[in-house]
Amino acid sequence: MIATLLNNFWNLVIESAPWLLVGYLLAGLIKQVIPSSWVEKQLAEPGIMSVVKGAFIGAPLPLCSCGVIPTALAIRKSGASKGATASFMVATPETGVDSISYSYAILGPVFAVVRPVAALISAIVAGLLVRVMDPDDNAVVEQKACSSGCSSKEVEPADLPMKEKLVSAVQYGYGRMISDTAKWLTIGLLAATVITTYVPPSFFLQWGDGLLAMIVMVVVGLPMYICATASTPVAAGLLFAGVSPGAALVFMLTGPATNIATMGVIREQLGNRSLLAYMIGVIVTAIVCGLLFNQLFAVFGWSLQLDMMTYGETWSLWRQLAAVLLTVLVLRVFLQPLMTKLISRKDLNNNEINNETVDTVEEAL
Repeated sequence: MIATLLNNFWNLVIESAPWLLVGYLLAGLIKQVIPSSWVEKQLAEPGIMSVVKGAFIGAPLPLCSCGVIPTALAIRKSGASKGATASFMVATPETGVDSISYSYAILGPVFAVVRPVAALISAIVAGLLVRVMDPDDNAVVEQKACSSGCSSKEVEPADLPMKEKLVSAVQYGYGRMISDTAKWLTIGLLAATVITTYVPPSFFLQWGDGLLAMIVMVVVGLPMYICATASTPVAAGLLFAGVSPGAALVFMLTGPATNIATMGVIREQLGNRSLLAYMIGVIVTAIVCGLLFNQLFAVFGWSLQLDMMTYGETWSLWRQLAAVLLTVLVLRVFLQPLMTKLISRKDLNNNEINNETVDTVEEAL
């Protein structure tokens, strides 16, 4: 059984690696192309359009559930309305270029298209609800005390030469982005492997594919602190275990957009009414999209493209190399702090030895 578990895990890594690597690179390129000052300017405009812009601007950005919080705070302090801020906070973690490419690899083209569309709808609905239930178009812009450093201009990506942009894109995509998502990506892959290997389809089939199944997925996804990329293999595992496509979509929409940290920030920065509107918008839209998605599967006769390697088959060499590269990049995130700590401890011991030697010599003299 352990051998089967490890084999399923490695097959999932090989299946995921090429698309994840492409997605991380695209995320780095987008980071270099879109300046943060432009994002803040667009969302500071009053009216419904700022809510729509918040969704469309946030959707492709390479930010996970944790990374979106400081960015959302920045645009809020720059004058964005509550609705625009909420819309941005929903769309950004629910989808992205990396999770779209990953969804295509793991779940097939139907999910790769429907997922970002549902995320945009969810973000716009949540933003509009916040705007209606807790209107605040005239957001207060934080006045920053000017010091001697106020005149220094931060270099935006648009000001960099093309060569430096490409280098920065690679560094950000395969450095910062992997560092931000490595933990939950690993947890997601492990969870998908365990579900696929051990959980029988009958366990999830008992909930059916209707409203009750959607509510179960909301309860499962609501407290999870998981990004869009990491939720993809978990959704694949749920689908293998018998969950309906609509229920899996509900999980992928609620998991990244709702967690304790996000809800705490919304409550503190936007207020209780905005938090209530945010939660209603995300949950209700996710359930409606899930029910509609199941109907579309039934009407058009779509089939799930969850191809898993069977015993005796082999992966192509380039896929295996991509899996090895991804594994090295992820392991670096976990091993680098340990190596830094060991080196620091070694240097500290050497300094103590040198100090003791100096003290001994001075006493001898």
